[in-house]
Amino acid sequence: MSIDQDAIRFSDVGMTFLTDHGPLTALSGVDVALKRHEFVAVLGPSGCGKSTLLRLTSGLMKATQGTVSVFGHPVSEPRDDIGIVFQQATLLPWANVLDNVTFPAKHKRGRVSASDRDHARQILATCGLAGFESRLPSELSGGMQQRVGIARALFLNPDILLMDEPFSALDALTRDAMGFELLRIWQASPKTVLFITHSIPEAVILADRVVVMSGRPGRVIADMEVPLGRPRDESSLRSPEMQDYMAHLRSLLIREEVA
Repeated sequence: MSIDQDAIRFSDVGMTFLTDHGPLTALSGVDVALKRHEFVAVLGPSGCGKSTLLRLTSGLMKATQGTVSVFGHPVSEPRDDIGIVFQQATLLPWANVLDNVTFPAKHKRGRVSASDRDHARQILATCGLAGFESRLPSELSGGMQQRVGIARALFLNPDILLMDEPFSALDALTRDAMGFELLRIWQASPKTVLFITHSIPEAVILADRVVVMSGRPGRVIADMEVPLGRPRDESSLRSPEMQDYMAHLRSLLIREEVA
């Protein structure tokens, strides 16, 4: 695997769904590439196909036009080197934290080994959840449940992490804290991240690049590097340059929302 090889590439990707009311085109002519270990955030109005991009990358669905490739190979089915974090943690309510994190091993191999459990404990410690291994999801806060979801996505050590508005259901303070926690985890164990969000500050504080989608059918109308070094904190967004950058993103989104 070449370090210069695209981790994810969308080549003229389109997606049309057949509905009771006729065909519905969610995506059209999407061309975007992500380098290995790059963190890319996707912004766009509701219904523009942002989540569809993740499902196409994960192999949960196949594009009706164009090609989605991962490390140079067209995606045709789910892959072990891709982890997914959804809007809700979607944990097994009857299973404790450790069993939730090791569930991919049980699903894939039918068993969970002692080394699997040790590995899961290490990931939980990285996610700030050491000592919570035996807790049930109902005993955790929303932010902690999302950390468990992230730990589960990291369990098989995927090269790619797909995140579909993972913090949208959290309160503002917890959402900010989880964003910085994600940055810490990503810096400790680099992954290629495709991150869907509606929040401009969240996109800017986390990502190397921000991709802006049009209204449906979703097309790429902007692909902009974030002019901000690392490490980052909330004060990073206060410079005139960053305020102008975010204002430009906001103007693009407003234009698409009212189009």
